[in-house]
Amino acid sequence: MAKEQGYRSRAAFKLKQLDKRFGFLDGAKYVLDIGAAPGGWLQVAAEAVGEEGLVVGVDLERIANLGLDNVKTVVGDVLEDGTVERVRGLFPGMVDVVLSDLSPIVSGAWELDHFRQIELARRAMGISERALKPEGWFVVKVFQGSEFEAFLRDARRTFDSVKVVKPRASRKGSAEIYLVARGLKEPGKPGK
Repeated sequence: MAKEQGYRSRAAFKLKQLDKRFGFLDGAKYVLDIGAAPGGWLQVAAEAVGEEGLVVGVDLERIANLGLDNVKTVVGDVLEDGTVERVRGLFPGMVDVVLSDLSPIVSGAWELDHFRQIELARRAMGISERALKPEGWFVVKVFQGSEFEAFLRDARRTFDSVKVVKPRASRKGSAEIYLVARGLKEPGKPGK
């Protein structure tokens, strides 16, 4: 279905379903997509921000050109501060939405994979603290497991509103869920 509709991945439908429910892309002009390959979320965000907006995607792997003038991509590791600063420098100011579909390279050892994914989600939250406008939105994929509740508590300390949701487009047996958060409690905080 994704290919039929011209999207790079099935994940595009997850983002569309989340946005339909929460409206975080409504009126957004600047969107940062962390873990953006292969580009399905970039395509959805680019549709939402229109020609006047800008979507920047960053990933460890190169994202094939989408042919969209309002999308820029960066190859880099968001665990490195230099990459984060380079990506932030592409925007004229703070962003409206930070999206994170980051996943670790899955080892097959569930607890290890879960721990790594939560660490990536924490990094994405730290980036959002540095990049988001005060009323901006943060949408992040999280694997359920032993570290999830602690991450959720941290998110609730960081944002005014945090919702936990599983889009219909997610596979039935998948442990992935999404946090949709809005409103930094301490705007301008340096972050992690």
